[in-house]
Amino acid sequence: MRKYGDEVYKLQYYADDILGSEGMQYSKTNKHHGEVSVYNHSVDVALISLKLARRFRIKVDEKSLVRGALLHDYYLYDWHEPDESHRLHGFSHAKKAFINASKDFDLNDIEKDIIIKHMFPLNLSLPVYKESVLVCLADKISATKDYSKQMTWVKEHKEALKNYIKANR
Repeated sequence: MRKYGDEVYKLQYYADDILGSEGMQYSKTNKHHGEVSVYNHSVDVALISLKLARRFRIKVDEKSLVRGALLHDYYLYDWHEPDESHRLHGFSHAKKAFINASKDFDLNDIEKDIIIKHMFPLNLSLPVYKESVLVCLADKISATKDYSKQMTWVKEHKEALKNYIKANR
């Protein structure tokens, strides 16, 4: 590695093929949490996972951690579109992401576990590897960040929103 803690470099070093893939490029067009794309969320989860491992001095397989984190939401559809198959997205997308990632990439056991188990405790299967636990935590941290940005926007524009609602009744 170039220097200790250079998470962005590690993303490119370990997963340039994933970042440039057709599926990941498509994920830039799909919103995940509010205005955040699936792509940006996945990159954020990978970066947070690396930072957590470094911060808590947890020895991990960094390559598997990064690749699994990037692919954890590789479900390749817009779950906001009305479609019966998206109805239980929170419960089913990990399996869909795993199926898609398995078709497009060679996955090792850690990467598979990360993708399948990242929705714990919503999905009841416990993560087996420390990398899976880190991605599970990083996913929750990233989602909280994404939604808190929206709440900040709402607070900042509260008066304008009230006026808009009054005007459009």
